[in-house]
Amino acid sequence: MACSKRVARRLGAWICFADESGYTLRPAKARTWAPRGKTPTVVVSGAGGRRISVAGLVCYRPGHPSRLIYRMMIHTRRKGAPKGLREPDFAALLDSAHQQLKAPIVLIWDGLPGHRSAAMRTLIGRRRWLRVYQLPAYAPDLNPTENVWSSLRRSLANLAAGTVADLARIARNRLKRMQYRPELIAGFLAATGLRPP
Repeated sequence: MACSKRVARRLGAWICFADESGYTLRPAKARTWAPRGKTPTVVVSGAGGRRISVAGLVCYRPGHPSRLIYRMMIHTRRKGAPKGLREPDFAALLDSAHQQLKAPIVLIWDGLPGHRSAAMRTLIGRRRWLRVYQLPAYAPDLNPTENVWSSLRRSLANLAAGTVADLARIARNRLKRMQYRPELIAGFLAATGLRPP
């Protein structure tokens, strides 16, 4: 992590932590209130296979407000439809982040096979403004983007979305709220125990 901070400082770059998450129509369970003697129930459609995938970047740079940039994909069960975010999707997210941040990027992410594939290495090699560092094996506690997903999952608890499109709309709404709260994004970094860049 220290090496990535030095590189970011030398290049005037943003440090961006990347991660992915998925959400289904079955909501996470959380405590709730109900009249005494009545067990609360949440009716869900539970249509198997329909879900959303989200890839996000939590971005930090000294003297600038923290940023959250994300892309979402809705999965249907259609034959031949992609089942997850692929290398071109990650490349599009990084290109979009570079355009929004208007500076080089030091990317820190986990060892997901899609991050280490030959196609991804080729896509990274074509972007001169990008430096990539990998987190240690299984270190979700060092990635502030995990805290974004945890916060989103808590906000979706006990929520019964009727369709996957409804779920995507609600998730976008909650993520947009986070985008307008840079102090919350900075708090996600503080929760990892890492010092700001």
